[in-house]
Amino acid sequence: MSPFFRIFLSAALLLLLAAAPAIEGSSSGKHNQSSGCSCHSNGGNGITANHNFPSSYTPGSTYSITIDSTGGSQAFVGGFSLKVSQGTFSNAGSLVKFSGTSATHSGSGSLSWTMDWTAPTSGSGTVNIGLAVLQANGNGQNSGDSWDTVSTTVTEIVPQNQPPTVLDLRLMPEGNVPVDQSLMLSYTYDDGDGDTEANSQIRWSKDGVIVTAYNDFMTLPASATSVGDTWTVTVTPSDGTDFGNTESCPDSAVITDIDSDGDGTLDGNDAFPNDSSETTDSDGDGVGNNADAFPNDATETLDSDNDGVGDNADAFPNDATETLDSDNDGVGDNTDVFPNNPTETSDSDSDGVGDNGDAFPNDATETLDSDNDGVGNNADAFPFDFTETTDTDMDGVGDNADVFPNDPTETLDSDEDSVGDNADAFPNDPAETIDSDGDEVGDNGDAFPNDPAETLDSDGDTVGDNADVFPQDATETVDTDGDGVGDNADVFPQDATETADFDGDGVGDNADVFPQDATETLDTDGDGVGDNTDVFPLDMSESVDSDGDGIGNNADAFPEDAAETLDTDGDGVGDNAQLIAETLAAEKAAEEEAAQKQMMTIIAVVVLLLGGAAGAVLFMRKGGKEEEGISKDFSQLGMETQVQPVQQTYQQPTVQQPVIQQPAVGAEPTVLRQWTDESGYTWRAMDDGSNYWWTGTEWQKR
Repeated sequence: MSPFFRIFLSAALLLLLAAAPAIEGSSSGKHNQSSGCSCHSNGGNGITANHNFPSSYTPGSTYSITIDSTGGSQAFVGGFSLKVSQGTFSNAGSLVKFSGTSATHSGSGSLSWTMDWTAPTSGSGTVNIGLAVLQANGNGQNSGDSWDTVSTTVTEIVPQNQPPTVLDLRLMPEGNVPVDQSLMLSYTYDDGDGDTEANSQIRWSKDGVIVTAYNDFMTLPASATSVGDTWTVTVTPSDGTDFGNTESCPDSAVITDIDSDGDGTLDGNDAFPNDSSETTDSDGDGVGNNADAFPNDATETLDSDNDGVGDNADAFPNDATETLDSDNDGVGDNTDVFPNNPTETSDSDSDGVGDNGDAFPNDATETLDSDNDGVGNNADAFPFDFTETTDTDMDGVGDNADVFPNDPTETLDSDEDSVGDNADAFPNDPAETIDSDGDEVGDNGDAFPNDPAETLDSDGDTVGDNADVFPQDATETVDTDGDGVGDNADVFPQDATETADFDGDGVGDNADVFPQDATETLDTDGDGVGDNTDVFPLDMSESVDSDGDGIGNNADAFPEDAAETLDTDGDGVGDNAQLIAETLAAEKAAEEEAAQKQMMTIIAVVVLLLGGAAGAVLFMRKGGKEEEGISKDFSQLGMETQVQPVQQTYQQPTVQQPVIQQPAVGAEPTVLRQWTDESGYTWRAMDDGSNYWWTGTEWQKR
C-alpha cells in the first residue's frame, strides 16, 4: 500500500470519528423507576439488589436503610430507584435525593446508598417496597450494564393489649349492717397500657348466690337486703378490650334487724314496725289487736251500732234493728214483705203481687198491663201492643193497623193501590201489580212482558239490553272479537288486537308503526324511518346514504362524496386524498434528503482528495531536493503511465416502503394509509372506506 493511500485512509477515518455523535448517559437518577430501567441493557455480569428494610414495622419508628448490590464487578458507577407506598424518607446519605415516597441517586459515583425511613402511623397496614439497583461500566453507552429489581412488603406490628387489674377493694359499711342501710363498693383501677376503664363487671352475691338484678351496681340499695342476709361482692376489671382477673372483696356484710318505731319490739317481730301503738295482729287483717273489735276475726274490725254484728257483715251497720237485707233492696228483712225479691217490698191489694210489679196495685183482678195502654192484660187482645186492643177479623192484626179489618186474608196495602200486599206482585210499587213473565219487572214497565230474559231496550233497536253488547248504541249489537268495538264499526271484526286501518294499507293501526302512511308499516331498527325508505333498516343510527358508498350519512364525513368517508384529523380533507398527498410529500422529501446526502458525500471526498494531493506534492518536492546531487540516467526513456480518472458513480437511494399486507377478504381492498395511534395500535385505511387494526395475529376490521 502506497504512503499516499495510507495518508488518505487515515484522514478519512479521523474525519468520520469527528462526525460521530457522542453517546451520553444520565447520572442524576430517576424517581419511581423501581421496575427497572429499560434504557440500559442487562447484558453485563449479573447482580443482586439488596436492602435492609425490616419485615415488620412499629408505627412511627425510624429505620436506617442501606441500599447496595452483590455480584458484578463492583468496580464501576451505579444508581438506584426506590419506591415505598407509605412512610417518609429523611437524612439522605451521599448522592441520595428524595421526591415524596420515592428515592434515587443524585450522582453516579457510588454503589451503596443510605437514608432513614420513618414508618407510617398506627393502623396504616402493610407497606409495599419496590427497588431497582444498577451497576454501570462507565463507558458512556447503555451496553455492558447490569441491573436487578426486588419487591417486598413490611407488615405493621400491632401491640398486644395488657388486661387491667383492680386493687384495694372495700365494702362500706361492712360486718353487721342494719337492714335500712345501703352497701357501697370502692376499688382502684389500674391498666399497664393506660387504657381507661370500660365495661368492668361487678357481681353482688347474697348468701353465696349472685343476684343479677344488681349487676354492675357500685351501690347496693337497702331495699335489696333482708335481715339475716350475708352479702359479698366481686369485680372483674375491663379496658373495653380485655377482662382482667376477677377479684373478691375481702369485706362482707351481715344484715341485722332494727326497731324502727322504738316500741321495744324489733321490726322482724313487730307486725307494725312503724306504729309504736301496735305490735300484734292475731287475725292478720292488718288492724292491730288494740284497735280491732274482733281481734280473732279477720273479716271484722268494727261494730258501729253495737248489735254484736261487725260492720262488714251488718247490712245496716248504723241500725241496731236490722242486720240483713237478703234481696239487697235497701229494706231490711224484718220490714220487707218480699225479703228475697229486690224489686218488691209492699202488696197493697194483697193479691200476692208487689205494688212495684202490679199495674193495678189496688185491683185484685188485674196485675199486669204489659203494653201500658191502660187496659189490663186479661182484657187486652194485644197485651204487649199499646196501639192495639181489638182484632175484629181475628187475623192477628189489630183493627187499628189492619187496612182490611174485616178481611182475614189481607192486612196491608203498602203502595196504597187498593190491592192488598198478599195479592200485589209489587206491594211497594203503586204503578205495578202483575208480572206475567215472572222476571220481577212489572208488566207496565217491562219492554218484553212475556220474555223473562229481557226487560229493557235502552237504544230502541228491538234487541234487549241483556243480549245487546252495546245497549246504548242503536247501530251496534255484536262484538265478535270482544275488543269493545262493534262489528259494524270494526275494520277487523275477527281480530281483537285491531279495530282501525287509518291509512288503508291492510295493517291495523296498532301493528302499523306508521298508521297514517300507506307506504310504511315497519321500523325494525326503531330510528323513526320506515324499512321501505331506510337504506339501513337494521341500523338505528343510519337511514340515508346520499353518495351510495355503503356508509350512512351520519358516519360518513363526506356524505356527498363516494370516494371519501373519513377525516381522521378533522382538517376537511378526506383520509384517502390526504394519504395520497402525504405519500407524494414523503417521496419528495426522501429524494431531497438522498440528494443532500449525496452532495455531502461528494464534498467530503473532494476535500479528502484535495488534502491528500497537497500532502503528496509537498512530500514529493522534499524528495526531489534530496536527489539533486545524483546523476540522472536518461538512457531509458519510457512512456509515462497514463493516469485514468476515477469514475465517480452515484446510485439513487431507494426509499424502503413498508410492506403492506392486504386483509384476507373476498374482493381485497387497497391500503391507502397505515399509522400507529397513541396507544400503540397499528391501523389501516382501505380504499373501500373501511378501517382495520392489527390484533397481534391478524388484521381485524373495525
